Amino acid sequence: MADLDDAYANAPYIPDAESYPPRWIGEAEAFRANLGARAALDLPYGPSERQAYDMFLPEGDAQGTLIFVHGGYWRTFDRKTWSHFAKGALAKGWAVAMPSYNLCPHVRIATITQEIALAVQEIASKTDGPISLAGHSAGGHLVARMLAPGMMPGDVTVRLSHVMPISPLSDLEPLVQTAMNADFRMDQAMARAESPLLQPAPDVAVTVWVGGAERPVFLDQAMWLGQAWACAHVVAKDKHHFDVIDDLTDEKSAMITTLTAPA
Repeated sequence: MADLDDAYANAPYIPDAESYPPRWIGEAEAFRANLGARAALDLPYGPSERQAYDMFLPEGDAQGTLIFVHGGYWRTFDRKTWSHFAKGALAKGWAVAMPSYNLCPHVRIATITQEIALAVQEIASKTDGPISLAGHSAGGHLVARMLAPGMMPGDVTVRLSHVMPISPLSDLEPLVQTAMNADFRMDQAMARAESPLLQPAPDVAVTVWVGGAERPVFLDQAMWLGQAWACAHVVAKDKHHFDVIDDLTDEKSAMITTLTAPA
């Protein structure tokens, strides 16, 4: 177990890792304040406090909607940490929605998957045009799960223009052998049921994105999904698990160009 715990640990292998969360939170707060009325906050998609999303609107009519799902091993963070990562898509004229979800150990991963499915459907019901999904780490797992057969109603599926699992966890079986499973409470059958790797290849454009300087298991997890789905697979040179999402703030980045491209 110790070897796998270390293999899936990111922070110990990222320089100055402890500085990232407070910096993210500060930049997110400033972004929301500066956006003013174009930030619609705490919109519910379910009954619990965490079943809500923030919506950031571009100037003028939105060309589409990007839904970003945060990571944190299904155990930490919420939507308020990541607001500023909407910058790139907003500059391209897209709206950006960021949902929170209930966390392990209070719920299990399968429940979180269903919560994100509800969030996507609620956001879709309030928007027009194409929808792209992007998620980081555990969020990458969650957006990939949205492509499982029957997960989304047809009227939402036909609007999906691109899905980008960033540094995703695509095979959950190894996590059963980590100390984190005390919170996940998964057995092998549960892990397999929640593994995007075992889903049929979707009929939606997918790009699996991962940092070239990430831990080997994250490079593997991304590669496995890209191979299983025969989809685009990008390895971003020199990016680690925490800064691989930085390009979401840049309207000219390949990441944003991909997510906002016409279907």
